[in-house]
Amino acid sequence: MEKEHNQTIEKKISEKEENNKNDSKITPQNSKNENIEENKEQIAEKSPEEKILELEDKLARTFAEMENQRRRYEKEKEEAFEYGGFAFAKEALNLIDNLERSKEILKNDVSLKNSEALKKTLEHLDIINKDLISIFEKNNIKPIQSLNKKLNPNYHQAMIEIEDDQKEPGTIVQEIQKGFTIKDRLLRPSLVGVSKKTEKKDKKTEKINQNSEKK
Repeated sequence: MEKEHNQTIEKKISEKEENNKNDSKITPQNSKNENIEENKEQIAEKSPEEKILELEDKLARTFAEMENQRRRYEKEKEEAFEYGGFAFAKEALNLIDNLERSKEILKNDVSLKNSEALKKTLEHLDIINKDLISIFEKNNIKPIQSLNKKLNPNYHQAMIEIEDDQKEPGTIVQEIQKGFTIKDRLLRPSLVGVSKKTEKKDKKTEKINQNSEKK
């Protein structure tokens, strides 16, 4: 009798262990199914008004992005139209530079000095130079005014300093190469010489230099 009782207890324990194993196998699937059901319930819970609001929000975002792209495209097109000839204009400035160089060479030619031929040639070169400047200005390419102006790093590039007590230090007293702008952009800076105060030598130093020269 006791033996049968023990067998019954062991059978119940083994059945319980088996049930626990089965439960552990089924639990993850059950949990997954429960999550799916919960998501379905959440989706089903959205009202038509909420769905409409979501669609309106998506449409608003899409239209905003399209508008931003349109503005970027318009700006790029505008800049291409206004500044598309930037490189060409910069190269064309060499014509003016070469004219100026030609004038200086002719003026320094001893064989042509004070001749009628030189005078007429320089007059023709001046006419060509004025015509070029006029064509540039019609296309919004304008020369930078430099002489007797204060040095402006945005438009001028100082190449040399020239002693001049008549001008304030930093005043442009020489234009080495003319600069130009195109619309509101710098095409190239003016290369200039600026004034500085005359350096005053110490009297003792001057006397020493004079004595050394006499020796």
